[in-house]
Amino acid sequence: MKAVHFGAGNIGRGFVGLLLHEGGYEVVFSDVSAGLVDAINAVDSYTVHEVGDGGTDVVVTGFRALNSAEDPQAVVDEIASADVVTTAVGPTILKFVAPLIRAGLAQRDETLAPLQVMACENAIGATDQLRAHIEEQAGDDWAALSARAVFANTAVDRIVPGQPADAGVDVVVEPFYEWAIEQAPFAGEPPRIPGAHFVDDLAPYIERKLFTVNTGHAATAYYGARAGIERISDALASPEIAAAVSATLAETSAVLIAKHEFAPDELARYRETILSRFRNPALPDTVWRVGRQPLRKLSRHERFVGPAAEAAERGLSTEALVATMGAALSFSSPEDPEAVELQRLLSTKSAAAFTTEVTGLEPQHPLFTAVRDVVAAHQSA
Repeated sequence: MKAVHFGAGNIGRGFVGLLLHEGGYEVVFSDVSAGLVDAINAVDSYTVHEVGDGGTDVVVTGFRALNSAEDPQAVVDEIASADVVTTAVGPTILKFVAPLIRAGLAQRDETLAPLQVMACENAIGATDQLRAHIEEQAGDDWAALSARAVFANTAVDRIVPGQPADAGVDVVVEPFYEWAIEQAPFAGEPPRIPGAHFVDDLAPYIERKLFTVNTGHAATAYYGARAGIERISDALASPEIAAAVSATLAETSAVLIAKHEFAPDELARYRETILSRFRNPALPDTVWRVGRQPLRKLSRHERFVGPAAEAAERGLSTEALVATMGAALSFSSPEDPEAVELQRLLSTKSAAAFTTEVTGLEPQHPLFTAVRDVVAAHQSA
């Protein structure tokens, strides 16, 4: 069995690639970084180091890497004969992955089982987005190509921090992970991925993860950065920051309970599990890594505005979520182009124009005024 995985970075090697390896797949990594591709091909194994309670070292073998920028046809050839294709590249990069998958499907022998495609991104419906890109690019050929693949949305969760400079291709991760996959597209023949669980309705799992893990992680980063704290675990050691993050997650949980009928005590335990993961002192995670790309994280369907908008529409509290958005406005990192652009927009746009452009909220939305006001307060501070 063979899996092609786009994105040979830390998530690719330390989570998705690891579980595919444990499922018995030969893993072909595809990446545009020549240095990373060369480093992977220079070794015949790498180690995933789980740090924290219950952590172990896992050795990964049976992999190779291709440079999709220098030799896209080699990637297409691998896709044409693969069993599985996965991604961990970021939602905005899926449109660049799509042409290679489309070409691989066009080249695929019709007698092979359908290619199983899963985008493992921090976004709702990421695989649907990838499929839409492929369909658009295929045009009239899509009718024939669509029978050669199945597309399943997933929800993935594992903290993989920035890595030590001398780590090579080894990866440091937390022991906890979750990979939920919708099972209906596979028609009873799902991929073999130990540790993944297949569910009938993925939406509750995706939103629980996005609105708890992603919201909480970014909230900790923005409050920590504003307070001048470097590490995520140290930020949560501050009682004030811990209280602000907990209040934010209480509001997202209220949305999840109203929308998906999660049991309140179940979500309370889930929140505590998530916060204990963030407090793991063995993870060298920084507020600058977690807080990067603030414009994306403040966009309409992301981890703050998404749940806050739904809460406002339902008449639920949004005070803590809006306050966290206010903390995000202070995020300033010269090494992050989005952070630089965030500060430029704050200095050149009115509060109303900034709110519309960055958050995607229309003036008539019940959340708009509160967000506009926190933007205005930040601008006048």
